[in-house]
Amino acid sequence: MVTDFPIQKILDHLVDRIVEVLPVTAAGVTLIEDGAPPRYIAASDESALRFERLQTSIGEGPCILAYHSGEAVTVPDISTETRFPRFSPAAEEAGLAAVFTFPLRHASGRLGALDLYRATPGPLSEHDMETARTLADVAAAYLLNAQAREAAQRTTDKLVRVAQQDALTGLANRTLLGQRLEHATQRAQRSHTAAAILFADLDGFKHVNDVYSHQVGDQLLIAVASRLANLIRPGDTLARISGDEFVFLCEDLRSPQDAELIAARIDETFTRVFVLDEIELSITASVGVAYSGPGERISEHLVNDADAAMYEAKRQGGAGHRIVDKRGAHRNDQKNSLERDLRPALSDGTLAIGFQPIVRTADGLVIGVEALLRWTHPERGPVPAPVAIGLAEQSGLINEVGQWVLAHAAHERARWLDAVTPLDLAVNVSGRQLLGNGFCGVVASVLSRTGMDPATLTLEVTENILIEDHGRAITILEDLKTLGVRLALDDFGTGFSSLSYLRRLPIDVVKVDRAFVSDLDNGHEGAAIVAAVTGMAHELGFTVTAEGVETRSQRDKLTAIGCDSSQGFYYAEPMPASTLGELARQSTGPLHLPSRVASQ
Repeated sequence: MVTDFPIQKILDHLVDRIVEVLPVTAAGVTLIEDGAPPRYIAASDESALRFERLQTSIGEGPCILAYHSGEAVTVPDISTETRFPRFSPAAEEAGLAAVFTFPLRHASGRLGALDLYRATPGPLSEHDMETARTLADVAAAYLLNAQAREAAQRTTDKLVRVAQQDALTGLANRTLLGQRLEHATQRAQRSHTAAAILFADLDGFKHVNDVYSHQVGDQLLIAVASRLANLIRPGDTLARISGDEFVFLCEDLRSPQDAELIAARIDETFTRVFVLDEIELSITASVGVAYSGPGERISEHLVNDADAAMYEAKRQGGAGHRIVDKRGAHRNDQKNSLERDLRPALSDGTLAIGFQPIVRTADGLVIGVEALLRWTHPERGPVPAPVAIGLAEQSGLINEVGQWVLAHAAHERARWLDAVTPLDLAVNVSGRQLLGNGFCGVVASVLSRTGMDPATLTLEVTENILIEDHGRAITILEDLKTLGVRLALDDFGTGFSSLSYLRRLPIDVVKVDRAFVSDLDNGHEGAAIVAAVTGMAHELGFTVTAEGVETRSQRDKLTAIGCDSSQGFYYAEPMPASTLGELARQSTGPLHLPSRVASQ
């Protein structure tokens, strides 16, 4: 019997093997689910297939009886059988003389039944009956394993799909766009072709939300996505990367004029009114275009160029497109300036730590905080954390910045929180920081200097780190565990998303990515995926934290699912440790935060 094949292959092998080892004319097997048509039927020949289908179509026959009773059903002479008034005459007329049926049983129920057909009447010997019963039981065990494998694969496929797909529009999201950019680079370098990024942002979308409601705004985004999808060519990618921002990745372009032609088509599509139920809306878009030369690398930098061109289009009144300077001078000047300013920021007070509370989902008790980097540039204002971290990695400062965050977060926790309400501290660790020399020593030094209990420190790593240098990453994680710290797998679902892979990682916490949490408000599938991740993580002994919780509905669903802890704007934005400490001092008991969006 095969063990690792799909269900249908196992069934096909079973019926073929039966007719080889037992004195029967044909064999058939049907897997049955109560209240649903059978998904799997196998038969050794066409006549057996007709008998299987006949039983399931009329809801009567040895197969149905064996499935419901859990006992073998023997019909040594179909001509005298009275239990199946519809099946028996039809089967006899089709040439069937005897049938012997065995349920496919397992510990908690039955999967279906195995039918052995004979063209001549007469019983099977006790030995043949026992052989058939054994084959049915063994097949049931293999089928149960196959069902578990397929269920796990379906869950993994859903995780990958949700991680790569915008929940509202069904378009690619930023994660999938990033992957397509890498593929586009490889293709461009192989074929020496050019590509372009077109960045489209709706003009006045906030007004639509404010005047008509967010529901109408969502309907508009869906309609816009549908129109834009009609503009892409085979092989191109259209992604929604945030609220009202859409990005086109157009490959195999012959000249910059090809990209400009696509931009003109985008301009034209917004000249037509959008009809949403009984509401007619006219809206325009600002479009930025960035073009790469033949064989050049296509990366986030090109997206940034297109973004800059889009803002230039907005500054000129919107409702049109602009093409970025092919040399990317604006981007390079800005990037170089920020890189130069990052090193002084380590000591000039423009870097800070924001602490976002992590709460116990069931009752809202604050149990920890996540330390998040904040950089307020003296001229440009707040710099988004992903940009700051990206600059640190590109400029070789990631170890210094990472050490600064870890040390300052631990120090501020000790200064403001320990005496009032000791909370666990979570700190993000980048791939280069983790894999760099001496990271375990850095962590040990911080623990020693602050007197921090290692069990209250959680270091968060992403799935992608484990792909970059798997063996070395696992070794370092195991070394960190010997220090007594906890480890969390951050943004689960945005990388390889293998649930079975988790059991081999020395982690304590799985953090469900905000993409899955957001999808909780978009039907049952989102809840099913989060429930599957939570259930399997719990079975492996991990706790689960949900990121990006923004609504009461999401909080309630996470509570029902049994998610251990949560964080997000529903509870609180990141805040200084001093602010959180003051809230704790004002609390008369364990720290609970009032919901920021309790009316949602």
